Amino acid sequence: MRLVDHERNAIDLRTTPVHLGLGSSARPIEGFAWDPEVLQAYSAAVAADGAEGRMVTVIDDDGPGDHWERHPSGEEMVVCLSGSVTVTRDVDGVTDRVVLGPGEATVNPAGAWHAVDMAGPGTILTITPGLGTEHRPRTGTGPTDHAGTPGPQTP
Repeated sequence: MRLVDHERNAIDLRTTPVHLGLGSSARPIEGFAWDPEVLQAYSAAVAADGAEGRMVTVIDDDGPGDHWERHPSGEEMVVCLSGSVTVTRDVDGVTDRVVLGPGEATVNPAGAWHAVDMAGPGTILTITPGLGTEHRPRTGTGPTDHAGTPGPQTP
């Protein structure tokens, strides 16, 4: 995993997310994977950006999400590009569900546990603050239905 400066070619956000950092920088993340080692390396590489850093990525999926997550350092934007997406979150102890169609977006408040479910094949674009992000397995239907403790703090 490495951050690339001055990429001039097309970037496939499905395989190469982009990190938005301080000074309005935008750096592709070459060799990125949703793997604990890579996430740890990414976190270390962008630590100087603190709460202002954001990862932009496109995710194709089908069906319910397998985890809850939250981003204590900032708000996350979820944009539906295709299909139908339901974002379920816990906002101040109240379960909130937002259904998105193509071109629609929602903002997850900082610190709110949330999960994303696709009604069939769908695609989303996310703009996510990585600092302090937590994950936990999805074992129930609501944001407070979980087992175990929060996962590692990764983007």
